[in-house]
Amino acid sequence: MGGGGSTRRVTFEADENENITVVKGVRLSDSVIDRMKEPSSPSGRQQRSSSAVNDEELKKRIAEELALERARRDSEAQKRRLKQEQAYVRDEFGKILERERISSNEHLTRAILRERAATEEERQKAQRFDVLLHGIVE
Repeated sequence: MGGGGSTRRVTFEADENENITVVKGVRLSDSVIDRMKEPSSPSGRQQRSSSAVNDEELKKRIAEELALERARRDSEAQKRRLKQEQAYVRDEFGKILERERISSNEHLTRAILRERAATEEERQKAQRFDVLLHGIVE
């Protein structure tokens, strides 16, 4: 019944003889138009009261259809928002994981450098100790 998210105003009017109800703002399918073209029974007074009942029924049906269409559009809008929110959360998690990976790599690199420095210091101490021992032994 309509475009994405637009609000339609539906109005009901009767002609001067109150024989015809004009519904503005509603698109009708071919099947509805065909049914409207079908001849109706020519029973004068009966037709007028029947017409009033049919008008009320028609108004009720149109209102129900409009409510269903509005609910469908709202549901589709909620699905779109959900997908957008999911994409946003995925992106944010990706950013967080990347920051964590970089941070972990930095910590690991610092730990490796500290270990290498400590190993080098131990090697130099052992070398000095070895030189001292050789100097005492000789």
